[in-house]
Amino acid sequence: QVQLVESGGGSVEAGGSLKLSCVFSTDAYRLFIMSWYRQSPGKQREWIASVNARGAPTYVDVVKGRFSISRDNPKTTIYLEMNGLEEGDSAIYFCHARRTVGDPIEYWGQGTQVTVSS
Repeated sequence: QVQLVESGGGSVEAGGSLKLSCVFSTDAYRLFIMSWYRQSPGKQREWIASVNARGAPTYVDVVKGRFSISRDNPKTTIYLEMNGLEEGDSAIYFCHARRTVGDPIEYWGQGTQVTVSS
């Protein structure tokens, strides 16, 4: 069964750091572009960052310079390193996988809570 399992969420003070991990249990890992999304109460889920199979990252402007997405292909794991956290970063963070070859399959993780306090 294909799964995305996130970990690393928690509570931190403003200005602090957290590193999220997402393990993708599939042999076809390299066929997927991997992303992080987040959702705050009362808001729509928003895209944060993506990393393609070659490791090239893209970011939403609001996290540029503070967040870093990376992937470890042998470990079928992606990471989101978050620095300079702000209260506005508080949300549930979701890992997402979208297949780029063949059928447009996509998967979501269950989410991990990040809470930033002042």
